[in-house]
Amino acid sequence: MQVHAVFNRDGGTFRTMDITAFALKAKDIFEQHGHAFQSDIVAGKDIVKALETAAARDRDGVLMAGGGDGTISAAAALAWKTGVPLAVLPAGTMNLFARSLKIPLELNAALESLASGVITAADISTANDRAFVHQFSIGFQPRMIKLRNTLEYNSQWGKRLASMRAFARVMGRPPRFAVRLTVDGVPDERTVSAISVSNNPYGRGLMPIADRLDQGKLGLYIAERISLSSLTKLAATILMGSWRNNNDVDEILAREVGLHFPHLHHRKKATIDGELIPLERDVVIKVHAGALKVLVPAEPASG
Repeated sequence: MQVHAVFNRDGGTFRTMDITAFALKAKDIFEQHGHAFQSDIVAGKDIVKALETAAARDRDGVLMAGGGDGTISAAAALAWKTGVPLAVLPAGTMNLFARSLKIPLELNAALESLASGVITAADISTANDRAFVHQFSIGFQPRMIKLRNTLEYNSQWGKRLASMRAFARVMGRPPRFAVRLTVDGVPDERTVSAISVSNNPYGRGLMPIADRLDQGKLGLYIAERISLSSLTKLAATILMGSWRNNNDVDEILAREVGLHFPHLHHRKKATIDGELIPLERDVVIKVHAGALKVLVPAEPASG
């Protein structure tokens, strides 16, 4: 197996370590398992270009992406379009896609598990022309991330603290907006505070991640007209992992979801895999079953 890795040196974990030494360690581990390995270390601003170059150069190999969820999402979109298998190295804060793929979060353990891993098929989803592997979200989360980005932080824990501060500020003024939905062809109309659409439904663990990525379904989560008190309750149930028992959140499984925003403000944002993007008036979300090839541990590993 030929592996071409691209490491985002500005990723959360990589910023605190000797990434050059780590790249040599990765090469040693993969070569011990009989694979060819090369890597590029690039700045965050250059990551997409480096991924494109690596995928074009080694179409018969595996594209490894090391970084946070934004880096992994960009790599997954590229791997899907080119048909190149993707290996995910979790070097971010949350590492949501890696968790769903059962990849260990400790980097050396992740390298060992991937070097002895197998290539399998996973689902990937799109919101209009943008691919995502975790979640498309509007309402509460984009507002929180927009506020968090105005705060300074220099570490993973600093980012988490900034997220908590942004969450507290958004709680004071929960968003509300009208949306016309079409869920597998069935129309609906609601006034809501938040909508999230996940690439496969969330599992029942503490974190909102998919337990499996091969179900060929979207998870649609709708929070309607949340008040300050109900938002506080929702935050508590999310922290305790019991949000499925919260009556303020509807869960619907679907293969295609259409969203229309009749009163859209031109500056409104959405998020795809945690990254802010402009929100379009009409969004069609689809799941592409088994369309993404991924390198995963041969056996599930705890992380």
